[in-house]
Amino acid sequence: MIRPVFDEMTGDGGSIRDAYRVLRSWLDSSPPQLLQHRSEEAELFFRKVGITFAVYGNAEAEERLIPFDVIPRIFSSGEWSRLSRGLEQRVKALNLFLSDLYGKREILRAGIVPQELVFRNPYFRPQMNGLAVRGGIYVQVAGIDIVRVDDEDFYVLEDNLRTPSGVSYMLENREVMLRLFPDLMAMQRIRPIDNYVDELFAALKSISPGSGAAEPRVVLLTPGPLNSAYYEHSFLADRMGVELVEGRDLFVRDEIVYMRTTEGPRRVDVIYSRIDDDYLDPLVFRPDSALGVPGLISAYRSGNVTIANAPGTGVADDKAIYSYVPDIIRFYLGEDPILKNVPTWRCREKEALAYVLDNLHELVVKEVNGSGGYGMLVGPHATNDMRERFRAQVLAAPDNYIAQPTLALSTSPVLTKDGLSPRHVDLRPFVLTGLNGVRIVPGGLTRVALTPGSLVVNSSQGGGTKDTWVLSE
Repeated sequence: MIRPVFDEMTGDGGSIRDAYRVLRSWLDSSPPQLLQHRSEEAELFFRKVGITFAVYGNAEAEERLIPFDVIPRIFSSGEWSRLSRGLEQRVKALNLFLSDLYGKREILRAGIVPQELVFRNPYFRPQMNGLAVRGGIYVQVAGIDIVRVDDEDFYVLEDNLRTPSGVSYMLENREVMLRLFPDLMAMQRIRPIDNYVDELFAALKSISPGSGAAEPRVVLLTPGPLNSAYYEHSFLADRMGVELVEGRDLFVRDEIVYMRTTEGPRRVDVIYSRIDDDYLDPLVFRPDSALGVPGLISAYRSGNVTIANAPGTGVADDKAIYSYVPDIIRFYLGEDPILKNVPTWRCREKEALAYVLDNLHELVVKEVNGSGGYGMLVGPHATNDMRERFRAQVLAAPDNYIAQPTLALSTSPVLTKDGLSPRHVDLRPFVLTGLNGVRIVPGGLTRVALTPGSLVVNSSQGGGTKDTWVLSE
């Protein structure tokens, strides 16, 4: 018997779920042309603001608007409470894991995580060994991808710990909903998300190494306007009231980082980095990098500047390491995971490899270090030729791949030209960690696969977004 797909509004196909009753009633009483009109207004708003995203491989345009759906996704207070407890638990354990990997490595000696998965990982940074990271916090900003299959179970699909993006779209989605649907939003107690930037700024300031300045100077380091997420970089810098800088705007003298200004050099205490580790410092990583700051890692190791997220966090962002996170939680916290992992076959293991190759037609196969929906095979939706090509790739380098069952991701109604229609969704909540504690904004970025039946929600491959509402009790 095929299990029905869980719908966020109607559950398993029965009556309207409690969190959606007000929305459903409002939709029933609203003329269909109203929604279409509001949807067009939303597109005009996003076009005016200039919210774009680069779509790689798109021959028609370098950048495009991310499609926005005006039908919100809604969580009850109880659902969000359970989800946020699980997110906090997971990020705490991952920070402890990273601190241990670059320190005593007790988890490796205990045999919980295979050493080769760490030391052969392209994101493992030996330069971080023995470095006393401020507060033991490697991951100040995490974007954890969550999927749902029924009324009870949330699964973690991915841990995004390097440079998680999408928060600007979460905030702009809420702003456009407040503009276009004030009557609907006034009917419910929806928890606000507009304090995210303040919480981010507070978390970043809390990890300042302490230069003696009355107010720590925070900057946001961007690769520049050609980066696909540049809009978000400029958005966050503007909202926090900090300087948006490129590598050429900074320099290091006597192991202290300075920013060039018209009034002379100004010391920098915290760098919120939105560039990959490889490009941070040409004296340490890629010598051909023109994006980073020569001497930055020396200043960092000397404790004169804090980089968020810390270099080397990518080793815990790996899809093979992901499969060990439940064990990591038990090892460091002595607790069972609140949020489930998706069952995962590690192709580096002989029996798992044999199973994956025999069942490519049923599985989702991913590159261990892939992202953005690239380097992935969705077996049930792939052609025979695609599966055979992927089979050859997996056989050639099994260590580079994991496989997971094809989950029946929950659906949420979206507005189409023909009315409301279900589409698969996921959720990226953002978890902030500083010396002031862990903060999780009540909501997140709901991503939606706009193609009927598609499970690929990534914006880089044409997915859209929704506003995410968390109701108060």
